[in-house]
Amino acid sequence: MKAKLKSVYTFNTDISDYFKEIKGLLIDIKEKQEEKKEGKPIIFNIEQKGKKLHLEIIYVDRSYPHQLLFEIRNRIKTEFGKKYHLTIKELEVPLYEIEFELDKEPLAPFELPFVDEIKYDDTRCLLLFRDVKEERVLQKQYVNRIVKRIKEKIELQHYIGKAEFSEILWASEKKDMIWNKDPSKEMFENGWIAQAKTKGKWFFGPQFVKILRAMEKLVLTEIAEPLKFNEVIEPHHESFSTLLRTGHLEGVPMEYYYVCEPKTRTPEDWEDFIDYLKITKEIPIEILKEKISPPNAINCYVQCPNIYEFFSGKTIGDDQFPLLVFDKAAVSNRYESGGRHGIERMDEFHRIELVYIGTKGQLIEVKDKLIEKYKLIFNEILDLEWRMSWVTPFYLQHSGQLGLDDNIERIKGTIDFEAYLPYRGSREDSEWLEFQNLSILGDKYIRAFNIKAQRLELWSGCSGIGLERWCAAFLSQKGLNPNDWPNKFRKIVGDLPKQIVFY
Repeated sequence: MKAKLKSVYTFNTDISDYFKEIKGLLIDIKEKQEEKKEGKPIIFNIEQKGKKLHLEIIYVDRSYPHQLLFEIRNRIKTEFGKKYHLTIKELEVPLYEIEFELDKEPLAPFELPFVDEIKYDDTRCLLLFRDVKEERVLQKQYVNRIVKRIKEKIELQHYIGKAEFSEILWASEKKDMIWNKDPSKEMFENGWIAQAKTKGKWFFGPQFVKILRAMEKLVLTEIAEPLKFNEVIEPHHESFSTLLRTGHLEGVPMEYYYVCEPKTRTPEDWEDFIDYLKITKEIPIEILKEKISPPNAINCYVQCPNIYEFFSGKTIGDDQFPLLVFDKAAVSNRYESGGRHGIERMDEFHRIELVYIGTKGQLIEVKDKLIEKYKLIFNEILDLEWRMSWVTPFYLQHSGQLGLDDNIERIKGTIDFEAYLPYRGSREDSEWLEFQNLSILGDKYIRAFNIKAQRLELWSGCSGIGLERWCAAFLSQKGLNPNDWPNKFRKIVGDLPKQIVFY
């Protein structure tokens, strides 16, 4: 890496009489920096004109020179503030150039905030910042993150269009399919479900709810209770600060339903909105925009962030691990846009989220027990045709990262559970439905939320159980007639409610 930074310090008075001492201080700072860090010598070009001190810093084979700017300002204040009543009124950066090597050539140009120009020469990248006036750009590691983001975006350019990594780990035997119809379409036509007025949401009638609750009962009685998971109830909103910790906010911001609050609850402040509404019977959107605050949270996207937030900054006794909890109260929301389809791809759905925290060994044991329980349910109770695949972990996908975690040991990472849907086509050519996952995350979220044990090294993991997707997998293979269902599941469901008749 090579970096050249031109800066101008403007003092409260002419510094001609003090320039020699200031220059000596700068040389001392330079030499101490060279002692501390490996790399080629730092180049300082120093010039003084009246109240202004011009300083050019050149780094080769080093990191970034901009942090030196503020060390210099602080040292000048300390050394000469009291002695000569010198103060620095303004710090300007007319030009900042950073040149570094890329792993791959960019496939298309792009822009980034705060950067004036990005130039490429094969795998060499030149960043140009001109007339930087916001100190936060230099003080808060924006520059470091911009370089990292450039590398990420170029990697993404080469990655887009490639299939997600997926390797089948286990598959059930092939099953005889009862039918090949789309259960969502059939339930809609039979009046079991109805589309809501809001996008990607459904009204579930009594028949489908009976099936959905039977799936929920399976999770509770066959997994949560025997494995001693304790239920928690979390809020339905997730704060921006929480999502920044998990990486979700920077990874999938286009998939959220955002939450806005009223600026005020005073009725008088809403009177013009109400007047317009009563007179026109239309929503005055522009007036409404003025009366709500900017978003500060999202409707629940996944449940684990709020669970981690509950444990954030806590030290937990070693004897309490593995710590096993689950939430089934928060309703998940995900903006699907054009990808919506029936009950298997909705904007609003119901999920049970299992979260487990403990040592590496404890989590491997939890993972094995969960897989055993899932196999019991899917094989012996639901009689599904399904498989398990090792895939790109969700926590990498959600934070916009690529690749795999722990591809060799197969301990950290995600397993997807996929079911064959006959209505989509043949087993070989159609897309199977990912209806369940299980992940071990290592210490990713443990570090992000500063969760500690007394002495143990902690890992965490989670397993998201989408109830509608369980229903979609089952009904796609077994149909809507309870007489065609496996006996064990039919007993759990009981008799379906009578059809509501509309005239």
